[in-house]
Amino acid sequence: MTTSATRAEIDESHAQFRGAWRLFALGSKAGEVVERPDIYITAGHVTWSMMNVAFLREPAETEQALSAAAASAARYFAAGKHGWSFVISDDWLAPALRENASSILAWYGLKAELGVTGMVAEALQPPTRPLPSFDVRAVTDTWGRQAVADINATAYDVPQHLGREAFDEPTLYGRDCQGFVACRNGEPAASTLVMRVEQAAYVALVATLPQHRRQGAAEAAMRHALQQAQRTWGVQRTILHATEAGQPGYERMGYRPVTRFHMYMAPPPGQH
Repeated sequence: MTTSATRAEIDESHAQFRGAWRLFALGSKAGEVVERPDIYITAGHVTWSMMNVAFLREPAETEQALSAAAASAARYFAAGKHGWSFVISDDWLAPALRENASSILAWYGLKAELGVTGMVAEALQPPTRPLPSFDVRAVTDTWGRQAVADINATAYDVPQHLGREAFDEPTLYGRDCQGFVACRNGEPAASTLVMRVEQAAYVALVATLPQHRRQGAAEAAMRHALQQAQRTWGVQRTILHATEAGQPGYERMGYRPVTRFHMYMAPPPGQH
């Protein structure tokens, strides 16, 4: 647990993660959300395994509890054709479980692939430098959706068609999900999604194309997105889950760390 984080903030970070991925799943053509006593599944049923996710419903205190949850998720995804992910935070595992989690989950084909830090800001800090001159456009059409998809596919080093399968979906964008693309000279540079999850603005898909990095494009898109969230939804508290590369920039904007998550990934059925 981060020293300044409360149990309520840690639990909120979990709820926001689940809530955002719920919106992703419900915005997908074949997606669904499945709530079981020990596991919460948000399945986009797309090829990119990061978008087919299982979450714990509550902290795991024993190896049996963690194994049962992983087994339940594995049975669900075994009926499909895509890889999947299991997202777990350190603070939701009993201390004795943390060292053994990887070996327990390996039984179900899961391998730790990505770590992210849950972060929160009650309000953003003013920019530490003048914001650059990017034109930030709302996602309203195929061009915008594909820009978000392509920027994130590049950032995560996956094929373009996987990004578009996951994010070029008109049904994803709507009342509770708005997308923005920072552009320079008419070309996409960075993306941000802001999602209304309970009483907070959840920030997702923050990414920048390599040639535009370290120029403030993502910050420009994020600040614009959060201004729109406050104007449209009346929410100022904002939550995200940061990669190691992104965390310092978020801290400059006023976010503080709450808890550490690990994303374990399993290949498609039959490819163990």
